[in-house]
Order: sequence, then structure tokens, then C-alpha cells
Amino acid sequence: MRVKPMTGSPDLQHHRSWRNRLFTIIFEADTPGGKVFDVVLLWSILLSVVVVSLESVAAIRASHGRLLLSLEWFFTLLFTAEYVVRLLCVRKPAKYASSFYGIVDLLAIVPTYLSVIFQGSQSLLVIRSLRLLRIFRVLKLTQYLGEAHVLMTALRASRRKVTVFLGTVLTVVLIMGSLMYLIEGEAHGFTSIPVSVYWAIVTMTTVGYGDIAPQSALGQMLAAALMITGYAIIAVPTGIVSIELAQASRRSTNTQSCPSCSAEGHDNDAKCCKYCGARL
Repeated sequence: MRVKPMTGSPDLQHHRSWRNRLFTIIFEADTPGGKVFDVVLLWSILLSVVVVSLESVAAIRASHGRLLLSLEWFFTLLFTAEYVVRLLCVRKPAKYASSFYGIVDLLAIVPTYLSVIFQGSQSLLVIRSLRLLRIFRVLKLTQYLGEAHVLMTALRASRRKVTVFLGTVLTVVLIMGSLMYLIEGEAHGFTSIPVSVYWAIVTMTTVGYGDIAPQSALGQMLAAALMITGYAIIAVPTGIVSIELAQASRRSTNTQSCPSCSAEGHDNDAKCCKYCGARL
């Protein structure tokens, strides 16, 4: 009688089952456990950013510095534990660690540990600049925005049209800037073609700093035409992205993450990851 080969020991199967349950809670937003995890993590991220912001106020730091430092270490240890658990429950930890979200997770905790290594009054400025990296924690919020994938899909789909549009705008400002340099000249502040192109960009975007302005009637007519053109072209990229956004919204996707590469945005009927081919 033939005996079927064992697929794995009970301990190994229990380990895989434990990793799968943990992966479902951390990376799946459409499960009860995943929703609770996301809510807790979202509030932790927001509160940690508030702590960092309050710590930058000198008066608050002087009166509540010890409390803010304790809270900072609490959130750092919390996010460190989250980062380690994420690496433990994915099949390829190195791939997640080198991904965008993995790098953001690392940047969210490294500065606090570096502040322990770099001690001394002469390094306070270095530590203070490193502490600014903690704001990267707010980027972790993008993992839990279901519409972020739709927006990125629309932007990727419209990148060629937007590129052509930007090329056209660049051509217009180069021509207008060169014409204004010839019309106004150095006497009216248009000292070079690059300066004139800068004026054309400011004028077309309707910012209007007013540091450079044409003085002649012909120059003012050209500036008026460029302003009207600026108002006319504002709607072009908006329309391009809006169309692609509407098309991307029609595509049905879910929040399921790939257990191998942690990629999201798969179709509801997808059986395998469209990025690495692993079974979902």
C-alpha cells in the first residue's frame, strides 16, 4: 500500500497557520481583525505626528519635554514592533523591507534610535534634522486609503497625455519668454531669456509675483494674451486625469494583499498576484 508523503509536521503547519492569520490581520483591511488593526494604527500614526509637531514648539517643549519624549519612545517602540511583525508574516521579508512602504516604516523609527547614538551639544542640530524624518510616519496612512490605488492608476494611465501637455506648455513659455526679452529688454528687468522664461511661467500659472512686469504697450498685450492662455490651459490636465480616474473607478478591485510581495489593488476575481505571480 502506498503512503502519501507528509506535507509538513504539525509544528510547521501551526507556524504557517499562525503566520497566515497574522498576515490577514495586518495586511487585509476587509476583515474584522484587519479593520481593528487599521483603526488602532491610524490613530497611533496621527498621535505620533501630533507629538512631533508639539515638540517643535519651544514653549511646549520646555514645559512638557519629558512627557513628549516618553510618548515619542512609546510610539517608536510600537512602530518597531509593527515593523518586525510585518517582516515575520510575509513570505519574502527582504522584498517588503526594500519596498516603498517598508522603507517608510523604517524611516519612521530609525531617527529616534539615532538620537541615542549621536549625543553631545555639538550634534543637537544633526539630531534635530533627523527628527524631521519622523514626519514620514504620515506616509504610512496611504496604505489604508482604498482610493489611493485608483488615483495612482489614473495618473499612470494619463502620464503620456500629461507629458505631451507639459511639453506644449514648456514650448509656449520659451517662445513667450524670448519674445518678451526682445520687446522689453534689460531696461525693464528682462535681463536674459531665462529670466524672461521665469516671468512667462509665473504669468501663465496666474501666480503673478509682480517682481518683473512689462512696461511697453506691446509687452503688456503679450502678457495679457499669456494670462488668458494660462486660464484656458488649467482645465486641460484636470480633464485628462478626470477621464482616466472615472475609467479606473469602474475597475473593481479589493484591498487584498499578496502574501509574497505585499502588493495591493488586485481584481476581485484574481487568483494570483499580477506583480509576482504568487497565489492569493
